[in-house]
Amino acid sequence: MISLFRRSLTARTVVATVLLSALALVTLGGFLSYSLANGFYQNRLDQVLSETERAVSSVQGTVSAASVNDETALQTLINSVVPSLEIVGGSGSRQVALLRSPGQAQLQLFQSPISQDLDLKTIPEELRVQVRESAGKLTYTPVSFSKDGVLVAGITVGAPVVIPLAGNFELFLVFDLSAEQQSLALVQSAITVAGIILLALIALVSYLVTRSVVRPVERAALAAQTLSAGKLDERLVERGDDVLAQLARSFNKMAASLQQQIQQLDSLSKMQQRFVADVSHELRTPLTTIKLAGEVIFGNREKLDPALSRSAELMQNQIERFESLLADLLEISRYDARAVVADLETQDLNAVVGASIASIEPLARAKSTEIRIDLPNGPVEAEFDAKRIERLLRNLLSNAVEHGEGRAIIVQVGQNASSVAVCVTDSGVGMSRLQLDRVFDRFWRADPARQRSVGGTGLGLAISKEDATLHRGWLQVWSKPNKGTSFRLTLPRRSDSVIGNSPIPLPPRSVQT
Repeated sequence: MISLFRRSLTARTVVATVLLSALALVTLGGFLSYSLANGFYQNRLDQVLSETERAVSSVQGTVSAASVNDETALQTLINSVVPSLEIVGGSGSRQVALLRSPGQAQLQLFQSPISQDLDLKTIPEELRVQVRESAGKLTYTPVSFSKDGVLVAGITVGAPVVIPLAGNFELFLVFDLSAEQQSLALVQSAITVAGIILLALIALVSYLVTRSVVRPVERAALAAQTLSAGKLDERLVERGDDVLAQLARSFNKMAASLQQQIQQLDSLSKMQQRFVADVSHELRTPLTTIKLAGEVIFGNREKLDPALSRSAELMQNQIERFESLLADLLEISRYDARAVVADLETQDLNAVVGASIASIEPLARAKSTEIRIDLPNGPVEAEFDAKRIERLLRNLLSNAVEHGEGRAIIVQVGQNASSVAVCVTDSGVGMSRLQLDRVFDRFWRADPARQRSVGGTGLGLAISKEDATLHRGWLQVWSKPNKGTSFRLTLPRRSDSVIGNSPIPLPPRSVQT
């Protein structure tokens, strides 16, 4: 679900629209609910106060106008007047209570009339105090009480009443607001249902609108992926003149231009590859003749005068370098033509490393460079082409000797469950970040002016990289100026396996410390 939300622009847009709409509807619904509740309460309060005022005037006028001389007559009058204010049942029910104000002499037989089902908790003591101090004004407070087992809202209104012969009393009317509460609940339910329906409609409309906009963009994204996979004939459907149609036309123009340029570059690349292969092949025949003639001259150089003898030596060196260059060019052209197949056999990497070091020993002695070897106990077996890996290691070792400034070179071999590795480390001049980015480029040298003891062609590391890729391995490099350079070759143990991690860190721990 989370991945779908991340990948789908439509889902994110619809969810964001629904959430923002829900927030707006909740805010609006809350405001409407509050306004309606306040309106219902205020209207009912005005009615309650008006009814209470009439009731108090009726009671006060009746008892004041009556001519009673004893408690019995007064009690009869009060019992006939006060209960008549009670309304039982219906939506506008109200209960009544006539309570004597404290601190007065009690009449022996006089009793305060109170509605039968009235809960005196609906007449809080604070309200009674306010009524006594109100100087004849109506005082009210919102209350809640139980009705048929359900808690409902109400309003208690009180006013002082003076009864001849009995003293000061407080008349309270408790009004039931359950009808208004039900009306408000009904309106709130209607608002909630309408909000849910509106949210569903907003989600549907948002989905339809978003899909109409996003679908062409998704088609363009899919076409771009297809185009990047190499299917250059992919095109979008052009309909209308809106922005999406302009996007489709622009994409199609870009795809056509890209296809044309790639075809041109592919054709040019094939021509270059064929040219290099043909020239390299054609040069081998005259080179063979030149080499034979050069060897004859070089073999008889002692019979020549010193100047001609020196020229024979230089010519022999350049012929050998020319032959190496042709061999590398032919190898690169074979890689470009994807005509190289590795001769994979299970080999001991330690033996191949030893053979590579033995072939580079003369150069190392000439440079006064020590080669130190760190091999694990026992064989390090893997499937690889021994000739290609030995050539790769010879190239790494010769570069380390050339750029190692005469310092010791460390060759480390390692293995783990999925791979084997060789790391060649020198402590020489090193390379900068810019040089590292180009170290595997063809015909590139870190320092073109640097004198070399062996006639390098500038293709060694490029071919080494291709050899490593042919084995589904890694050839990686670490270097810092004046700190040295480490090349690490990692190969899978089997040709059908995948390298998890290299058994040797890069840079090696000896360099890290």
